[in-house]
Amino acid sequence: MKSRHFQKRLAGLTTAIVSSALILAGCSSDDSADASSAAAAEPTKVGFVYVGPIGDHGWSYQHDQGRLSVEEYFGDKVETTYVENVAEGADAERVIANLAKAGNDIIFTTSFGFMNPTEKVSKQFPDVKFEHATGYKMTDNMGTYVSKTYEGRYVAGYVAAKMTETNKIGYIASFPIPEVIRDINTVQLALTKYNPEAELKIIWVNSWFDPGKEADAANAMMDQGVDVILQHTDSPAAMQAAERRGMWAVGQASDMSSFGPNAHLLSVIDEWAPHYINQTQAVMDGTWEPKAAVEGMKEGAIVIPSFNEKIPADIVAHAEELIAGIQDGSIYPWTGPLKDNKGELKIADGVKYSWHELETMNWYVEGINGEIPN
Repeated sequence: MKSRHFQKRLAGLTTAIVSSALILAGCSSDDSADASSAAAAEPTKVGFVYVGPIGDHGWSYQHDQGRLSVEEYFGDKVETTYVENVAEGADAERVIANLAKAGNDIIFTTSFGFMNPTEKVSKQFPDVKFEHATGYKMTDNMGTYVSKTYEGRYVAGYVAAKMTETNKIGYIASFPIPEVIRDINTVQLALTKYNPEAELKIIWVNSWFDPGKEADAANAMMDQGVDVILQHTDSPAAMQAAERRGMWAVGQASDMSSFGPNAHLLSVIDEWAPHYINQTQAVMDGTWEPKAAVEGMKEGAIVIPSFNEKIPADIVAHAEELIAGIQDGSIYPWTGPLKDNKGELKIADGVKYSWHELETMNWYVEGINGEIPN
């Protein structure tokens, strides 16, 4: 189900698709018309590669909602293909290459571990466009795109800080890559500001999608007194575990409220549809070019559409103020002075950490106990 935010965004996008006629020097007008008609009849082919199943109700599910929105928006002018449950490695390279051989005009690869395989295949198929989610490598025909998930994490961290009764917050982490480290740190920044007594407990499960491990991690945390759980994994298992035990949880990537109506504080939703529609349109128009797209709450790429009705009104009101401030730029969590958890000053007073520094982050902020695993 699409968020209300996306419905507004989709309604505001133009439905006019401009097609250009292919005019060859020296050919007759009839030949030109035939060529133009054939070109217009050929749908733009769009491929997607997912690290998990589209039924994960998290990351891959939400990317697939974006794919479905492309189909809804363009109708028979597009033909989409997806491959799910693709391992990050040699298997990914094979899948991406097969999509290129199948005639896809643009291919979106949607997990950090697909970066190197996408880069390699892009060089083998220079006429195909590629876009890789959450990475940083680019080629002449490969761009990147990422959403500022940390913006949503800051709001979620604030709500967790205010709603905990035990002052123990849990975070189920997937892999120790900059994206995950950055989001863990941002939650800690919110805890430090709004509830300095709160402690963040982190469990690394070394998987994007493993409901069994995620549920075990959630239960282990709750056994230790955690009463609010956040996650950087893709299944709703943690939400379901919190629901069973009467605790709170925050949804990841998509709206997970249906999996824990009582436990669900909020969900930080990745809204990929506008990006996929815009980039598909660019391919159709012949204006696509490789770029590093970084979008967040301001652009509608990160959305928190609702809050649990049990959250006190003043907390919800401040959460909405945080969202508005992040959108207009008046609130930026990564402003110094900030230290790492060893006491070293990492960001000077008044300095704003750049996106490049955030996307390569490999240190914990002050307040987090423990070391980042290798």
